[in-house]
Amino acid sequence: MSRWQLIPKPLLGLILGGILGLMDGASGYFYPELAPVMATVILYSTLKGLVSGLAIGYFARRVRSLPLGILAGIGIGAILSYAVTLTADPLLFWDIMLPGALLGLIVGVATQKLGQTTETQPSEARG
Repeated sequence: MSRWQLIPKPLLGLILGGILGLMDGASGYFYPELAPVMATVILYSTLKGLVSGLAIGYFARRVRSLPLGILAGIGIGAILSYAVTLTADPLLFWDIMLPGALLGLIVGVATQKLGQTTETQPSEARG
């Protein structure tokens, strides 16, 4: 049993989503016009990643199917990204949507393949 299988799927999704969301937000440094709002970009990208990861992790705990996990991940990531695009510059639509869907894809695959497969904790040694 690998150490990844000891982590509950929602927690794994939360961790991966947060890390990928932070990386997504930090990629805004490639756009000099975002400099005045970088703190907000990083904050919202990280929050979007955390919420996406947690939702995808809960889905992975209930539904054990890689194809459905991928679809759910992309869908959840895209829906939350779309919510962010409603308040952003329309020119940034795809710059927000594509990383959000990619985050969902990655977390969807990871939570289906890794993470705790049962809801019960390992039992104590029997004597």
